[in-house]
Amino acid sequence: METSYKVPDKTRIGHVHLKVADLQRSLNFYCGLLGFELITTYGDQAAFISAGGYHHHIGLNTWQSKGAPPAPKRSAGLFHTAILYPTRKDLAEILQRLIDAEYPISGASDHGVSEAIYLDDPDENGVELYRDRPESEWPRTDDGKIEMFTKSLDLEDLISELK
Repeated sequence: METSYKVPDKTRIGHVHLKVADLQRSLNFYCGLLGFELITTYGDQAAFISAGGYHHHIGLNTWQSKGAPPAPKRSAGLFHTAILYPTRKDLAEILQRLIDAEYPISGASDHGVSEAIYLDDPDENGVELYRDRPESEWPRTDDGKIEMFTKSLDLEDLISELK
């Protein structure tokens, strides 16, 4: 295998497809709470949802998981799906929606390069809601390498973006 190959710079991860136990419950979370748009369904077994009219950012299906319990936390698999918000104010708005809905948040971190809110969807799939800082603000080492960290995110300061 050639070791010098690198994925092209403009490559992006286009969508995630999740196995869920209850399609409507997942739609209530992703569309009703987080605000994604329902694009299409395949009967009562699958749905494709989007931000901004894209064909789909998230696929949800019950093909192998209808009525199933959540995957064990201590097993191989998806750690979380990360949803990138365009601005800090947008991240503050979704945080306020979560607070207003009394939806449990499992964490909130400042990573230097980004600010993130962590929660679980109804099937206990991890979800990260985050915004990237401008690259000019990323912390760097003396030799110019990105220096990420994990510190507590000041949620009151984030919410102040809404004032």
